[in-house]
Amino acid sequence: METEAANAASPLVETLFSVGAHYGYKKSRRHPSVSPYIFGVKNRVEIFDLVQTSALFERAKEYVRSLGAAGKTVLFVGTKFEAKEAVRAGASEAGQPFVVERWIGGALTNLSEIRKRVGRLETLRGGRDSGEFDKYTKKERLLLDREIAQLEKNFGGIVAMAALPAALFVVDPREESTALREAKRMKIPVVALASSDCDITNITYPIVGNDAARGSITFFVNEIAGAYQSGQRGAGVPS
Repeated sequence: METEAANAASPLVETLFSVGAHYGYKKSRRHPSVSPYIFGVKNRVEIFDLVQTSALFERAKEYVRSLGAAGKTVLFVGTKFEAKEAVRAGASEAGQPFVVERWIGGALTNLSEIRKRVGRLETLRGGRDSGEFDKYTKKERLLLDREIAQLEKNFGGIVAMAALPAALFVVDPREESTALREAKRMKIPVVALASSDCDITNITYPIVGNDAARGSITFFVNEIAGAYQSGQRGAGVPS
């Protein structure tokens, strides 16, 4: 049975290998919670057991697919440089909110205040687009444009998130520790791509793999976004 399962997973394992998902960090950086998923060491870098990774990945995708089918919201989070563009693109493709700049404290635990800032952004956008800013001086318009730019940077990805999300998808939970703490406090499930330096103890659906290389990150983000869209299509939910 184990051999059959391994063989069935082989195409995915090969794909994971091709994008470099098997690379972790040096043993000295390993968090104990990841130990069961380590296959070995190559050139002092720990290598993940991709058969186990593929099983975790399929489980996570099935969960995200169910959220898509139910029309529920998944907040994509990835603020480190290597993850930003992939997270922004994947979330946008799936029609889901995202955070790719620094996590704003209270984004989950104090959503009402965050929505006020989003409301300010929407008001300013409307004024600019309608020509209302024409009545202001050049200096005043410049200040308003700067305020819009800052609000866009901080809140542009969550404008459509009127309520708490059903789940978070996070790239590198160690990097996004504040987001994870807020999700735990609000009892929001977390799907996370986590490397060997991450504590996966409290992650609902961990995907143990390379969360540092762009190729690996992009693959996982696109697959998660695709799983959400697949759930939408299967349930006839408008995307």
